[in-house]
Amino acid sequence: MAQIAEELRIKGRREGMRLAWKGRASSWATKAFIYLLLIDISFVFLFPVIYLITTSMKSVTDVIDPTVYWIPTKIEWNNFTLSWKALHFFDWNGWHAWPNSAALRSAEIAVAAAIGQVISASLVGYGFARMKFPGRELLFMLAIFTFLVPPQTIIIPLFIVYKKLGWIDTYWPFIVPAFLANGLRGTLFIFIFRQFFRGLPWELEDAARMDGAGPVTMYWRVMLPLAKPAIVVSFLFSLVWHWNDYFEPTIYLMSQEKFTLPLRLSIFWTGLDEITGGQASRVFNEPLIMAASFLVIVPPLILYVFTQRLFVESVERTGLVE
Repeated sequence: MAQIAEELRIKGRREGMRLAWKGRASSWATKAFIYLLLIDISFVFLFPVIYLITTSMKSVTDVIDPTVYWIPTKIEWNNFTLSWKALHFFDWNGWHAWPNSAALRSAEIAVAAAIGQVISASLVGYGFARMKFPGRELLFMLAIFTFLVPPQTIIIPLFIVYKKLGWIDTYWPFIVPAFLANGLRGTLFIFIFRQFFRGLPWELEDAARMDGAGPVTMYWRVMLPLAKPAIVVSFLFSLVWHWNDYFEPTIYLMSQEKFTLPLRLSIFWTGLDEITGGQASRVFNEPLIMAASFLVIVPPLILYVFTQRLFVESVERTGLVE
């Protein structure tokens, strides 16, 4: 009996080891497949960025040389210098030079609009989420419908309205609508705040109401401090979208001295002629264009590097990934 028991114990141990190794192999295979899939997906998104960066460091000779593809024979830092000057990226000669700096103009519009959309969208989202009034769901559906309407379809009426208000060739068409829960993708931020506020327990408001708090006090002192994830997501999205926006500034801005960075990129060769005295070559210079494009996207990239962890956590807590 003892021998039989020992054989069964050894057999059981072998079977357990076999199942353990089988489980580990299955786990490794699953992880390998997931990592391979993630690498493939990331390559699709990273390939244009890597190509942009490597090309921006090349010379024209490297571009036309078929043997040079990724690594340039010599890094041309002058591409970034010329692009910086041609874009009027950051001309700093004192506060009087602020209007001549395209980066500061873009930052002025993006930050002001982002702050306005966070304030107004949080207020509207709180109303849709926590207050009961006739037609609430219908009004919310109409707000969502405005998000589905392409801005190109209403740009002419908006242009007429802003022209009558005297806002053409100013920054008011970007900033004022943002403070009215509108502007660039404003409905999306209303949706984000509504979904977040709907997930908060009603006991918070009941306790505040028992302490004599009104709707404004409950919004400002109870709900808004809890909405940090929604605030971070909405602010960063709005900031980046306004920074990269090209369509609306093309319509509303007329003077080159008021152009944002994307608009300065569209007249890049004009800016290059300004700094070279008209001596810039008219030959298509892909490295120079890539260097200018890289400078335009650098500020959002730097912002994401420093806010990546906070941004990912906020996206998860707002429920956008569900």
